[in-house]
Amino acid sequence: MLHSGVTDGIIKSFYKVYNCLGYGFLEKVYENALLFELENAGFQVLQQHPIQVLYEGQTVGEYFADILVNDLIILELKASEQLRQEHVAQLTNYLKATQKEVGLLLNFGPKPEFKRIVFTKSFQKSV
Repeated sequence: MLHSGVTDGIIKSFYKVYNCLGYGFLEKVYENALLFELENAGFQVLQQHPIQVLYEGQTVGEYFADILVNDLIILELKASEQLRQEHVAQLTNYLKATQKEVGLLLNFGPKPEFKRIVFTKSFQKSV
């Protein structure tokens, strides 16, 4: 799997934070705790990393990835009842906008869940 060593480490950190904090905090609390865990694990992390959306070469929007890890993996954090299709679409669009190929959707809901999204450059060229 693409970048599996990095994603495995991220998922370990995700479960460590979830097991410690449990369910019920706002996303920002989980984001800060996960950032701390990832830094301690030796990852390079950027919090609230800007993502520009281009259309015909013009910036038409700007979003912020919750966490960018090693300039490879976009993390989108949720604290909802369950992951939904719109969460997947949001992360997929972040991948499209940044040319990053792998993203992790991490949900700190009633039960921890994650989804790995891959949007490879070969697929991007065909879109």
